Amino acid sequence: MTERIADDARRAQDAPGSLDGPLWRADATALAAAIRARKISAREAVEAALARMADVNPSLNAIVLSLADEALATADALDAKQRAGEELGPLHGVPATIKINIDQRGCPTDNGIVANKGLIAEHDNPVVANLRQAGAILIGRTNAPGYSMRWHTGNALHGETRNPWRADRTCGGSSGGAAVATAIGMAPISHGNDIAGSIRYPAYCCGVFGLKPSLGRVPSYNPSFQGLSPISSQLMAVQGPLTRSVRDLRLAFAAMAKPDVLDPRTVAPAPFPPARQPIRVALVDSLDGTAFHPAVSAALRAAARVLEDAGYHVEPASPPELITAAETWPRLAMPDLLAQLEPYIETNGDDGVRRAAGLWRRVWPQHDPAEVLVALGERLRLLRQWQIFLIRHPLILMPVSTEPAFEVDADARDEAMTAAIIRSQRPMTAVSLLGLPAISAPTLVSDGLPIGVQLVAAPFREDLCFDAAGAIEARLPPALPPEPRR
Repeated sequence: MTERIADDARRAQDAPGSLDGPLWRADATALAAAIRARKISAREAVEAALARMADVNPSLNAIVLSLADEALATADALDAKQRAGEELGPLHGVPATIKINIDQRGCPTDNGIVANKGLIAEHDNPVVANLRQAGAILIGRTNAPGYSMRWHTGNALHGETRNPWRADRTCGGSSGGAAVATAIGMAPISHGNDIAGSIRYPAYCCGVFGLKPSLGRVPSYNPSFQGLSPISSQLMAVQGPLTRSVRDLRLAFAAMAKPDVLDPRTVAPAPFPPARQPIRVALVDSLDGTAFHPAVSAALRAAARVLEDAGYHVEPASPPELITAAETWPRLAMPDLLAQLEPYIETNGDDGVRRAAGLWRRVWPQHDPAEVLVALGERLRLLRQWQIFLIRHPLILMPVSTEPAFEVDADARDEAMTAAIIRSQRPMTAVSLLGLPAISAPTLVSDGLPIGVQLVAAPFREDLCFDAAGAIEARLPPALPPEPRR
């Protein structure tokens, strides 16, 4: 039976801003405010996060490299900076984690590959540098599948990350470690990245908020990378935060979204005029006339009711050629991104990623490399149509996935299951193709699993997604998962 999270008996999270309970339960906004007001120190915030990590991470394996000593030294330095009266960043003293597939100086950028465990980064990726500049304290590195190329998180180097809600279901991929670390309270902010759903899907599976920013809003560049970026990566790969509250999502995004010359794609858009009220929301309640899993449909109905109550005008409508957009993702990525990775996967990948990538090849149609040029033209045509649609409906309310979190390793099982998973993930791949901002927001609990919705807006209109997600959060606050068994 599907239940509203607000009514779930296990809901344990304190009200936003409350520091009455354990510090690890407080969100980043509350921690930053308390540290700034000198109610607690940065060291106390980090010690609480590290203690939580020591308590629950052995059961879940979300953080695969603890940076405890470095984090405590950074906390002491930030506390000294505050005592000296120096200017403080917006995330001053807040614990955060970084995914293992981007450069963080002094850490291996191993991406879950045994052959890369000695690849130590000498410099920070710009998104890491931005978080440090904002005052965040990096306490650990989070797990991902090999080459970050699966819908489930696990690899031969670091092992498997477990979903804290149900161990038989996936925590999602590829930012599964980030989602679990945030959901269970090891860090209020976790970094992730997304090219097909790698932030939104783990957030959905673990019951947290995940933001896929617009293409060009958050800079990224791995100095350790020696090759050339694939076209599909240039057009679709983004960096973003996973958090337990919408206000933390705003805070983390603002810290991350500082342009950097190392990423020529990044921009800082001018402020937009206020949206015309009431904001019209397009509700996507079926694909090709096929209904979604009952729990997903219930989550969409619940979110629609909340938005209506908050003053939005919600009506059934679908953006143009949604299925075509989803089907264009592999037309662009398969001859480009996957073709570039396949030799590395075959040589260095573990059994899981080799099997999952091989199933993608057998399920998705094969395309000549020239098809990439056709897909590029198709992408621009579709984006033009969606932007016109988003004038009348500035927000789209749609599924993250049309099914609840699937069973562990289902994505590496067989062709039939892979095809079913790909169909269920079309709402994510369509949005990725077009580079639009989207938030995965938890809404319900069904059969012991969180179920959420996806909010999508026009390029650079993250603000509209934040506002709508905040309205949903106010009525359907997310829950902490059950405490892991020791």
